[in-house]
Amino acid sequence: MDNDWNKGRKDEYKMDKNRKLYRSNKDKMICGVCGGLGEYLNVDPTLIRLAWVLLTCWAGMSILAYLVAAVIIPLDPEY
Repeated sequence: MDNDWNKGRKDEYKMDKNRKLYRSNKDKMICGVCGGLGEYLNVDPTLIRLAWVLLTCWAGMSILAYLVAAVIIPLDPEY
């Protein structure tokens, strides 16, 4: 039983398999890591930034994780 809604979801999933994680050039505060994660996860980057700040206050390792992500994740080539 394949209705139009389900077919649309299957096509959307196929497109999502080919996307890659990049640092954002257009939605960045420091290095674009949170903006890139927001684009990749289809979430508002402000929520990711807020979660990152809370993790930094709770466990200081997220500053190191951010710096590592800024070095490892490439910039978005399409901008």
